[in-house]
Amino acid sequence: MVKRAFQVQALHGKKVARVIAKNAHVSLKYSTELLREIKGIRVDRAERFLNNILEEKEFLPLRKYKKKVGHRKGASKSFTKSGRYPKRLAKVFLKALEELKSNADYKGLDAENLLIVHGFASQGYARISFQSQGRISGKRRKRKATHLELIAREAS
Repeated sequence: MVKRAFQVQALHGKKVARVIAKNAHVSLKYSTELLREIKGIRVDRAERFLNNILEEKEFLPLRKYKKKVGHRKGASKSFTKSGRYPKRLAKVFLKALEELKSNADYKGLDAENLLIVHGFASQGYARISFQSQGRISGKRRKRKATHLELIAREAS
C-alpha cells in the first residue's frame, strides 16, 4: 500500500512542517527505535545524533527489539546498553530531516529552531524476490520497506 495521509491529522497548519518518506529501504524495527529516540528534541540535535551513528561514535539504543544484540561500551543510553549502528537508516533519516527543514523554510518558519513533535513508521510495500536454490525449490525473500513521517514545529 502507498501511504497517502499522515497518521495525525490534528497537527497541521502554518506553524508546523511535515515530511513523509514513502517506501524507504530501511528496517521498520530500527525506525521505531530511532523515532522513539529523536521525538521531543530539536532537529539540529537529531542530525548530530545521526551523524554520530554514521561515524560509530554513538549507538542507537535498542529497547524493544533487542534479542541477540550485544552491549556497547560506555555508559547506558535510554536505560539500555544494547544497541547497533544502522547506517542506512541514519542516511535516510538525515535526508528526511533536510526535507523537513526545507519545508519549514518554505512555510516561513525558522528552520534552525525546529522541535520534532511527532514521528511514525509503518510497514511499506514488500518487494518479493526468489533466490534460486537447487533445481526444484527456491527460497522466497522479502525486502524491507518502511513509510516514515515526521512533524516538527517551531520551538518557543
